[in-house]
Amino acid sequence: MNKIKAVIIEDETRAQIYLKGIIEQNEPEIELIAICDDLPSGVLAIRKYKPELVFLDIEMPKYNGLEIGNFFNEEEMNFAIIFTTAYNQYAIKAFKTAAIDYLLKPIDLQELKQAIENFKKRKFTTLHQLNEVSLKLRKDTRIAIPDGNSLVMIEPNDIVYLKAENSYTMVVLASGKKYVTSRFLKNFEESLIDYQQFIRCHKSFIVNTDYIASYSKSDGGYLFLTTEAQIPISPDKVEALLAFFTRVNR
Repeated sequence: MNKIKAVIIEDETRAQIYLKGIIEQNEPEIELIAICDDLPSGVLAIRKYKPELVFLDIEMPKYNGLEIGNFFNEEEMNFAIIFTTAYNQYAIKAFKTAAIDYLLKPIDLQELKQAIENFKKRKFTTLHQLNEVSLKLRKDTRIAIPDGNSLVMIEPNDIVYLKAENSYTMVVLASGKKYVTSRFLKNFEESLIDYQQFIRCHKSFIVNTDYIASYSKSDGGYLFLTTEAQIPISPDKVEALLAFFTRVNR
């Protein structure tokens, strides 16, 4: 019997080990030929080994799993994708609508078996399906914030500011709640591009202008927020920031 060649693309080591174990113990017809930590290395493995099936995590640093469609044209998409995700039911409807298989973490054995049976019928995932899911998730009125092994869905208006901390980002909410996630600040900047109240005021900060109380020119420039937080603003960002507000001439 010819085995089904498969690749796992998952950034969390524990999730890699768990998925590898549950597949090897329960799906002998699947041969795992590569396990990759991020999307770029996963794309290289797909091009090298030409798998029939790819288990792909969605929330990963630098690249979102849904961005895999940016690396292949229609003719090259000759493999099937089963997404592994911690998205809650609020966003799962996007996958169901596009008829793309997904496995909710922690992965259930019966759901894995059903996804593989579906793969045998469909054989590959199309760019159209990927684009459909991406579009529906972009229209989602909430932002997905990775929190451990799950995703928290946050209303953009509840975000006061975001701060880069090396390869992590701290998301600060009006409630005082803080989330530290392994996504880069640049990733959040792209996710928030449709929300005009957000501005990159500093290389390390994105601020929600709705929470700005005042601006001080002292010490290089600072923003004082209604939550009493104080964050810096780069000199080259001042004019763009002030354009959000009506200034009264002296």
